[in-house]
Amino acid sequence: MYARRRHVYFAMMGICLGLFVLAWAVVRLWSVPVAVGMCVVAMVIPPVAAMVANRRGPEDRWWDDPSGDPQSDEWWDELDGKKRPR
Repeated sequence: MYARRRHVYFAMMGICLGLFVLAWAVVRLWSVPVAVGMCVVAMVIPPVAAMVANRRGPEDRWWDDPSGDPQSDEWWDELDGKKRPR
């Protein structure tokens, strides 16, 4: 799951970089407003890519991971109604 999110993140960032380079290396020669529009679209991609990369799916059970503090884990298990095997 992590690898797929990472690949999507790098693909989105590659598209972002490609849009910037294409806009100012090629498209600006024909139309500056279109190049600016491409940059505006490219500007929106990094925050979306970060959200995609950090999104947790329903199969990611990060909230069940123990914290490492035995007393805290015991308290949380008591609140959740779980008993830890000892």
